[in-house]
Order: sequence, then structure tokens, then C-alpha cells
Amino acid sequence: MEKAVNSYETMFIVNPTISEDDVKATVEKFTALIAENGTVGEVNEWGKRRLAYPINDIPEGYYVLVNFTSASDFPAELDRRYNIDENIMRGIVIRLEQKKAKSKA
Repeated sequence: MEKAVNSYETMFIVNPTISEDDVKATVEKFTALIAENGTVGEVNEWGKRRLAYPINDIPEGYYVLVNFTSASDFPAELDRRYNIDENIMRGIVIRLEQKKAKSKA
């Protein structure tokens, strides 16, 4: 049986106190992980932005937004990897609603 493929959006915030090269490496690591497990759509690096509230006394974060499609079991694994990586301050994965075509019966 074929696995269902869904559209997702993920945003993760990289700790900006690490070197610029480490920030780039972390972004590349996660976009590559998404590409291995699905199809990457648009990648928007918003760059360094002020957080709504400090996380571990850090007032800013490096924001990255990625649209992708993958099997329904991958987002849980991606979330798990965000929690393991110490360079990721926060991460979220959201399933995007599919627009249903109206069929004439």
C-alpha cells in the first residue's frame, strides 16, 4: 500500500550565537534531511529576528521557513530531530490543508 503524501510547512529557529558557518550548516542539514524524506518546495531564510520572548536568555534567532511534501510519518521524525539538535532553539511542523476539487456527480 502506498503512503499518503501531504503538504507541510516547517519553521525552525537556529541559535544565532553560534558562528555564521554553523548556522548555514544547520540550515543545510535540515533542508537536506527534508529533501531526503520528501520534496522541498520553497525555502525562505528570514535571517536574524527578535524573538517574542528570550529563549535561554537569547533575545534573537535565525528563522527558516520550508514548504515541503512528504509521507505522513516524516513530520514526527523531523520534530524529534529538532529537539535533539542543540543548535535548534524551536521548531514546528504544520500540515497544510489540501484544496479539494469539487466533483460533479
